[in-house]
Amino acid sequence: MRKKIIFMIINMNVGGTEKALLNMMLEMPRDKYEITVLMLEEYGGFLEYIPSDVNIQYLKNYRGIKDALNKPPKITALQLFKNGQTAKAFSLVFLYLMSKIVKDKSIFFKYILNTCPVVESEYDIAVAYAGPMDFISYFVVNKIKAKKKIQWVHFDISKIGFDQNFASKIYNKFDKIFVVSNEGKTKLINLLPNVKEKVDNFTNIISKDFVVKMADEGNGFDDDFCGVRILTVGRLSKEKGQDLTIPVLSKLKKDGYNVRWYCIGDGSGRLEYEQLIREHNVEKDYILLGSISNPYPYMKQADIYVQSSRHEGYCITLSEARCFNKPIVTTNFTGANEQISNEETGLIVDFDEKKMYTALQRLLNDETIRSKFKHNLHQESVDTTKEIEKLYKIADNF
Repeated sequence: MRKKIIFMIINMNVGGTEKALLNMMLEMPRDKYEITVLMLEEYGGFLEYIPSDVNIQYLKNYRGIKDALNKPPKITALQLFKNGQTAKAFSLVFLYLMSKIVKDKSIFFKYILNTCPVVESEYDIAVAYAGPMDFISYFVVNKIKAKKKIQWVHFDISKIGFDQNFASKIYNKFDKIFVVSNEGKTKLINLLPNVKEKVDNFTNIISKDFVVKMADEGNGFDDDFCGVRILTVGRLSKEKGQDLTIPVLSKLKKDGYNVRWYCIGDGSGRLEYEQLIREHNVEKDYILLGSISNPYPYMKQADIYVQSSRHEGYCITLSEARCFNKPIVTTNFTGANEQISNEETGLIVDFDEKKMYTALQRLLNDETIRSKFKHNLHQESVDTTKEIEKLYKIADNF
């Protein structure tokens, strides 16, 4: 019997959480699941890749509440005053302050959603997939009818803004809480011991067939560089750590290595990184390629893949890079050692410029270790069946 499952997410922006959902949908057998995706807004480079048999919905009137959710309340209230909505402005500020005083966001969310009806259809499973994201958690608990409800946690909660007080209340209303790495699971339990019995690990799924297929559907590198290509994929931000890699490349160039570093992704750190690139005089060899929805041709063609993140939940771009059996260097973020076996399938280093340089120097100098990593990665198998079955079991007999 097919199970009706709905995933709630912000949008389908080109990011790790969205890619994880896309990969999982590709792997879910349609004879077992009827899939719906509920988004806050119709936006994102991954929209075009959602399978045609997935039902896509958008939250009605999200545009009308977006400012109240995402902007400082005084700004939203001022705009309401200007529009002559004085009572609404006072209510907004009062309930926001009240939620702060009693430390319960539910008061504010309830007011924001007071005109938003419960989702019409009933599901076997409703998933707050974009987690931790407090508004979506609240919405799934209060506005979606489902036999079982699941909270997903994609990030290292010790490294991001995480409302422990709100989570301890709202997470208790879910039947299951999935965390994308075992290390992340331990951190969540340590912070929220009251939900320990509900927490389980659910590793981000990679559709290897899809990744490899997409690698042949794009052009990849279009320059005439003949040296060693190093690739990093991720949003341009502090958490992804590209600022570590720029001085590393500068030192490699000064030491005579014929290398060029490419970054796929865009974000708030772009201007800072462009300045760092100029300061280290690597404008010709540190290439910011921008946001690319299909990075796989580049992964296939690169010689070395580097994941430079300060923190992750379970890094999906690292999982994807593994599909191409390339030598990999990754920083030691949460979940890294669940994907890479140090000295066997890649090198795991601390977030440190000197250690990153030394690791890359080893790979560049030693063909034997590069071949070893390629061989060992090739021997790895990807089995998504057990993870997908967790969802069906929850709907059946949790």
